[in-house]
Amino acid sequence: MSTPVIGPNSVVTAHLTLSLEDGSVADSTKVAGKPTRMLLGDHSLSEAVEAGLLGLELGASHTFTVPADQAFGEPTPDNIQYMDLADFPAEMKPEPGLIVAFAGINGQEHPGIIREISGNSVKVDFNHPLAGHAITFEVEILGIA
Repeated sequence: MSTPVIGPNSVVTAHLTLSLEDGSVADSTKVAGKPTRMLLGDHSLSEAVEAGLLGLELGASHTFTVPADQAFGEPTPDNIQYMDLADFPAEMKPEPGLIVAFAGINGQEHPGIIREISGNSVKVDFNHPLAGHAITFEVEILGIA
């Protein structure tokens, strides 16, 4: 019996660890002990990430790096917004680095990172937190369907 191999429309169960350029871990499924499931070809992963997975066999461990523009993209200045401190709930203490969920026009939540507070002006960054970073993916393939 042959070992399953990841193909274009495979459903993959894997442990993933994402690291930044300095080696710091941005996210890992191993922390919670719960692997992720991904469907290749459904456009939830970038082409570069899918390319790093294609051809891997069940049980394989593999590490590959994806440039920022092919991972979570580059930061966009249009995604930086300035808000009035009074727009935040009274019980909230906004401070740089805090991630806040904001309700969008369509009712969906959009996370924003508070980057700076100057007087009553709060600079909120709605870019993906990993935008602008090359990401190293460490994968351990646990299942292929």
